[in-house]
Amino acid sequence: MIVGISSNGHDGLSDEVCGHFGKAPTYTLVDTKTGEVRTIDNMSEHAGGTGTPPMQLESEGVNIVLCGSLGPKAIKALEERHIEVFVGCTGTVEEALTSWSAGKLTKADLDSACKEHHH
Repeated sequence: MIVGISSNGHDGLSDEVCGHFGKAPTYTLVDTKTGEVRTIDNMSEHAGGTGTPPMQLESEGVNIVLCGSLGPKAIKALEERHIEVFVGCTGTVEEALTSWSAGKLTKADLDSACKEHHH
């Protein structure tokens, strides 16, 4: 299983989680089977590229997304790609993974969507 975490840089597990999914500069990808950790740049419209983060993460084989928050459009787009989303992450990527593994994160739904952004 590949877990994608919205992140602020290229520091792997010690990187800080980015507060907003779509505006994350990078996504740290963790393969829970092999332990491989790698970082990809966000190439979306938010970051001046093309496409959307859900499309990009789907192409990378991501099954689970962990982030601080995200808007309803992103939730729908990830759900359409059969990618589960958990919100409420803070701290480092490693701390987010630990919280998710311990069942401490909230599964995203339209009620938990970021209300500040009208996507």
